[in-house]
Amino acid sequence: MDTGFQAKEETMTCFMCKGTTQEGFSVFTADMGGCVVVVKNVPSRVCGQCGEASYSDEVARRLQQIAQSVAASAGAEVAVVSYSQKAA
Repeated sequence: MDTGFQAKEETMTCFMCKGTTQEGFSVFTADMGGCVVVVKNVPSRVCGQCGEASYSDEVARRLQQIAQSVAASAGAEVAVVSYSQKAA
């Protein structure tokens, strides 16, 4: 599965606390007005110090598409989806 990150491990600094980030997975939440969309298992860089997640440009674009699509078709106030199933 393409995580949206380069294969080479890079040392990156958290923009919130300046801790070190590592490749991992996180949960993304978006309030889309009438529906809260929760996307699980999102490829991200996660700070080992504060837990803040950051996303590659590709993953961020896909999250926006997923949130808009799910919110438009959801018949509930909260919708929970998996990134891997929606990104395919």
